[in-house]
Amino acid sequence: MKHVAVGVHLRREDIEPLATPIAGGDLFFSAVAVADDQPLGDRDLLLRVANIRAQLLDRATFIAVRYGYTFSREVEASQLARWKRVLESNRDHVEMTLKIAAASPRERPDRHAFASGAAYLRALHESTQAAAVDPRFREEAERLIVPLALQHRWTHRDEKSLELTALIARERVDDVRAAGEELRRACLSVPFLLSGPWPLEVFADADHE
Repeated sequence: MKHVAVGVHLRREDIEPLATPIAGGDLFFSAVAVADDQPLGDRDLLLRVANIRAQLLDRATFIAVRYGYTFSREVEASQLARWKRVLESNRDHVEMTLKIAAASPRERPDRHAFASGAAYLRALHESTQAAAVDPRFREEAERLIVPLALQHRWTHRDEKSLELTALIARERVDDVRAAGEELRRACLSVPFLLSGPWPLEVFADADHE
């Protein structure tokens, strides 16, 4: 039997009995027991973990752990200390994401057209960074969504889309959804997906105190 991590939490009671708590310094990992012969990519397992993840978030905010971490290596003490600061600062906050199709998406570079992997990666980075949102849509998103956020960040996800991630107080989640509907009415021609709430991920990259 092995365990797959779901998230990092401040308190053990935020985890039990939905998942197995595994101590890490002053924090606790939520973990799901998995049979040794069950592939981590098994569909039933993925659905089970996603369901547990959602139930855990209903209880308390936590930091998402990249799927597949199985405790085969220790987390550094400095990382645990940073996670603790993030969790203490964002106990009542969640993330919501707005994924938008790029206005003029570029084609992904053809790997075979480049003599080296480094040249290909540079071209891939350039095509991703060139993706841009329709200016009017961005203006409306900044007007409707951003004022509801404690912090926000625009991110280039790939050559065809961008993402606005917002750190939201739990009590403002419905307000963000309502703002998303207003944004949809204001920009009918721009496809986007507003989703969440989610555990901390983007805003767990660095201290946001």
